[in-house]
Amino acid sequence: MAKGVHDAVQADRDDPSLPLVTAPFGHASQEIVNLLLCGQAVPNVFDGRMDLGGGMFLKGISTRVEVGFLTLLESLNFCKVGQNLKCPKWPIWVIGSESHYTVLFALDTSVQDENELEERESQIRKAFDAQDQSGGGGFISVEGFHQVLREANVKLPREKFDNLCSTGFIVWSEFWQVILDLDKNLGGLKDSTGLMGKKVFDLYHFNGIAKSDLNGSQLSSGGETPVQRPRLTKLRVSVPPRWTPEEFLADVVVPSGSGGNESSGKETEVAKPEPPQHAPLVDCIRTRWPRAVCNWVGDPPSIV
Repeated sequence: MAKGVHDAVQADRDDPSLPLVTAPFGHASQEIVNLLLCGQAVPNVFDGRMDLGGGMFLKGISTRVEVGFLTLLESLNFCKVGQNLKCPKWPIWVIGSESHYTVLFALDTSVQDENELEERESQIRKAFDAQDQSGGGGFISVEGFHQVLREANVKLPREKFDNLCSTGFIVWSEFWQVILDLDKNLGGLKDSTGLMGKKVFDLYHFNGIAKSDLNGSQLSSGGETPVQRPRLTKLRVSVPPRWTPEEFLADVVVPSGSGGNESSGKETEVAKPEPPQHAPLVDCIRTRWPRAVCNWVGDPPSIV
C-alpha cells in the first residue's frame, strides 16, 4: 500500500527527482502543501495544467478544493494562484510566507459571494486565462482573443479591437480597462447606476507560533514583559468596487474599524474613516480581493 501511495505521489509531480522537503531548514515543498489541500502532489498553484508543447505539461490544481491557499509570493510576482485555490468551498485559506504557514478564515461563507461585477469579471477572466499560455503572465494571442470574445459574449467596436491587437498579443490589464469602459449591452461593465458597490466583512488570522503580544503584557518591576503566545487577529476588510484606479482614488471611502467604540446617541453622525493599515498579510489578502483595505486592533498580524 505504501509503495502504491509513493508511486501515485511521484506520478503527480513534474520532476520526481527534486526533494519534497527542502534543505537546510526542512521547509515543505509546494507538492506537500497541494497534497494536503487537494489530494494530489502537483507542484504548481495555477488551475489545470499548462501545455508546453511536444507532449510536455506542467501540472496545477485540477479541481475546486475544500480549503484554499494564498501566498505572499504572488504579491511579489513569483507565481499566480488559480481560482481553485483562491475560492475554496469553505472560507479558509492556508497562508504561505517565506518561512511559515498560517491560517486565514471567515465565520461567514458569504465573504466569497460575488456581486454582479465580480461574476462578470470572473466569467471574462476565466475565458481569458483558458487562452493564456504564458503561465499566468496575463497575455494571449490574437487567435485566442477571438475565442475569448466569443465565449464571454463581448462585442468590441472595431477600433477598440484593432487597438488591443496592434502589438500581436493582448494584455489582460489593457483588455480589462476596455471592458470597464464598454457599455453593458455590448458585454462590458460600464454602468451609470453605480449599484455594483463595495463589500465589507471580517476575516480572522491565526499564527500558531508564539509571538510577543504587547497587548497582553504583564507588569513587572522592570516594566512590561511581553507575553509569548499564539496569536489570533480579527481584521475588518473593505473591498472597493473594481473601477479604474482613477475612479477608485477619487471615490473610495474606508469604513470605520470594527472595534467596540460605538458612539452613544450619534447614530446619524458619519464616523471618521480609519486610515488603512498594512502588513504582509494584507498583500496576501489583496491577491484574493484586489485593493482591499484592512484594519485591526492592536499588534499587526504576523505571517512568519
